[in-house]
Amino acid sequence: MRRVLTYLAVAGLLAACGSEAEDVAFDGQFYRTGISDLDERHKFQVTAAPVSASLLGAREAARYEATIFCVNEYGSSNINWVVGPDDPDEVLPISNDTLTLEGACPL
Repeated sequence: MRRVLTYLAVAGLLAACGSEAEDVAFDGQFYRTGISDLDERHKFQVTAAPVSASLLGAREAARYEATIFCVNEYGSSNINWVVGPDDPDEVLPISNDTLTLEGACPL
């Protein structure tokens, strides 16, 4: 929880420095992110690209997008990851320079 709050605080500060509120850099790069709900609204997939800019940055951009989703929809930054940003590099699903993670906001 503390780690997530730290990420959100840093991201908020970085957003204030950008030209638009939604521009947030991770590992010095900007990422296209997207989130979609799965069979049940609290379950989601989140994507971040381009991974080639920085895998670390893509992980954190996806984590940030998922955290915003859970906070906005369920009032909590907690996430139960199926495939998450803290998983080892070799198990992360990367296709067409896009990282895809999967998780759920606890109900």
